[in-house]
Amino acid sequence: MKNLAIDTSSEVCGVALLENDKLIDDNSLNNGKTHSENLMVLVKEILERNNLDLKEIDLISCVVGPGSFTGIRIGISSVKAMAEVCNIKIASVTSLEVLAQELKTKTKVAMIDARNDQVYCGIFNENYDLLEDYIADDINTAISKISKYNDIEICGNGADKFKSLILEKIPDVKFSNENIQKAENAGKAGYRKYLKNELKNADTILPIYLRKSQAERLKNK
Repeated sequence: MKNLAIDTSSEVCGVALLENDKLIDDNSLNNGKTHSENLMVLVKEILERNNLDLKEIDLISCVVGPGSFTGIRIGISSVKAMAEVCNIKIASVTSLEVLAQELKTKTKVAMIDARNDQVYCGIFNENYDLLEDYIADDINTAISKISKYNDIEICGNGADKFKSLILEKIPDVKFSNENIQKAENAGKAGYRKYLKNELKNADTILPIYLRKSQAERLKNK
């Protein structure tokens, strides 16, 4: 099964091609250009390089957030268009699921810096299932929820930023060196959704922001 993974939720415009959950090719890029300039060019290149047509893609694994509001919109709108035209099923995965793919412990924690001492956080078990709802809150609230678990490994730029505070509260936590979202891992997470039949289509895929954009927050004030 040809699995096209797309992640535009971070500064990297990520595109990868997998056979089921095994990487065939990666065409990710971080060149300072906007994802709207890069994404479809990268998709076209990876398909041509592997002698494939978009109609031969069986699944698109799409990262729906949290992360860059603009990047997420670009990724989802592009995936919607491809899925609609070629009748491709979509696996909707979060950026926190993508980060957690690198972790090996019983409790896997992915944490993204959301600024102003706020974080996005996902706590997963050994099968990458959520142990509780995604967290979009201040770092101390996140730490209090993480501390209930054991055999913890944590990753993400939020973990790097708040490492000292986390260690103060949870001394035996492990920190991963793998803190970059990889399109390959979006494909792996998406394939697991496929096996569980947790799929979307062009009409049902939605972004996950976890909190309002800065512009919306300022407007509400």
